Amino acid sequence: MAASFILSLDQGTTSSRAILFDHDGRPVSAAQTEFPQIFPQPGWVEHNADTIWESQLQVAQDVVADAGVSAADVAAIGCTNQRETTVIWERDTGRPIANAIVWQCRRTAPLCDELAADGFDALVRERTGLVTDAYFSGTKVAWLLDNVPGARGRAEAGELAFGTIDSFLLWRLSAGRLHITDVSNASRTMLFNIHNLDWDDDILERLRIPRSLLPAVCPSSAVYGETAPDLFGGPIPLAGNAGDQQAATFGQTCFTPRMAKNTYGTGCFLLLNTGQVPVRSRNGLLTTIGWQVGDGPVIYALEGSVFSAGATVQWLRDGLGIIPRSSDVEGLAASVDDNGGVYLVPAFVGLGAPHWDPYARGTIVGLTRGSGAGHIARAALESIAFQTRDVVEAMTADCGQTLTALRADGGAARNGLLMQFQADILGVPVQVPAVTETTALGAAYLAGLAVGFWSGPNELEAKWSVERRYEPAMPAGRRATLYSDWKRAVARAKDWAV
Repeated sequence: MAASFILSLDQGTTSSRAILFDHDGRPVSAAQTEFPQIFPQPGWVEHNADTIWESQLQVAQDVVADAGVSAADVAAIGCTNQRETTVIWERDTGRPIANAIVWQCRRTAPLCDELAADGFDALVRERTGLVTDAYFSGTKVAWLLDNVPGARGRAEAGELAFGTIDSFLLWRLSAGRLHITDVSNASRTMLFNIHNLDWDDDILERLRIPRSLLPAVCPSSAVYGETAPDLFGGPIPLAGNAGDQQAATFGQTCFTPRMAKNTYGTGCFLLLNTGQVPVRSRNGLLTTIGWQVGDGPVIYALEGSVFSAGATVQWLRDGLGIIPRSSDVEGLAASVDDNGGVYLVPAFVGLGAPHWDPYARGTIVGLTRGSGAGHIARAALESIAFQTRDVVEAMTADCGQTLTALRADGGAARNGLLMQFQADILGVPVQVPAVTETTALGAAYLAGLAVGFWSGPNELEAKWSVERRYEPAMPAGRRATLYSDWKRAVARAKDWAV
């Protein structure tokens, strides 16, 4: 193959990035830019979808230019995205009809309460593997159709298109020729039957969502089409697509059932590969689709979704102003020996797995006159590790197997204090790979497999290596006390915004 690179587009909740990978799976050029977060009222979170597109295209063009390569040097593009964030746009113009509703947004919690009161949540759980929560796309679609003037009529007339961010980007990249998503993103909409792999007519009817609004569902690794030639100076195959957490799991080469990874990003997401069997959780986790390579089998996963991880550090930076840069949190947290009895529960948009409380709100407990910025910073970092343990506890209960090691990735995996505390509070080693941007890497792997850039999973597994391993060093008694106090703090944050 003449082309030497795969271009990965990683569209996240707070930033858009692009990375050009070589055949060894190493990044050779990267660019990233943040974009504005929109908070119209408490509990609501929005993005301007046009701004997302512009930022994503710009960083993609930047990395190609910076590497000095042409479109002909790029074998394929893989796309990965913040999941559940919902966009509806006009088919004839490509213009969004409203701001995108972000996965963190809680505006549809009352509608979810109605579905649960009617007993409809049992059907949702059985068919989609998801809990009925405002986190997912389905009720966001319904809200837009009900609240944007004329939207429902236009949708029923076939004038509008819905998609998660991947669908919107692929539409724009292909100049409107592609209206698709992949099985992993479809499985996060609360509209997709993960067993028969089709949109569910009963759920669509209940939410009054016309099928014509929805994208076609494709494998995560396949050649879908190509970019418009003017974007990169020539067409490039579009060949990989997966939600960010599934892409990270693929990038961590968790190809064998019972392998698990945790991504420390805006939120925190732990996925356990369950193979070709969808395992139903009885402990507050989600049953989701991991990926599908070509016409191969669909791979399923159990997932625990934590809503606020890196977002908590951003709040310290932007909300409290106690750090100038997110990277400064480690130094501030390390300025004190421990949390001083301070616990921060970052339920800014409710609590995700395993609690699923949309009415929980952020709480700081244990403050004294001796508490300072260092204690709050340390409590913020520790909250990420505590929430991860909540998920691990639920996963162990569901599967009957204890975790022997955790593969970590994402931006906060570079935070040594956090990773050591994570190993301590779990009591198992934490492994950080040499390439921590595994979300983008997973999208690259999926695209590369589709065009023959890589031969198969065995070749990809051989590329994975550990850069840093954190061994637990905390006494068991201290671990138990800290975690017990964390659970007390969580209890105080629950059921607040009623």
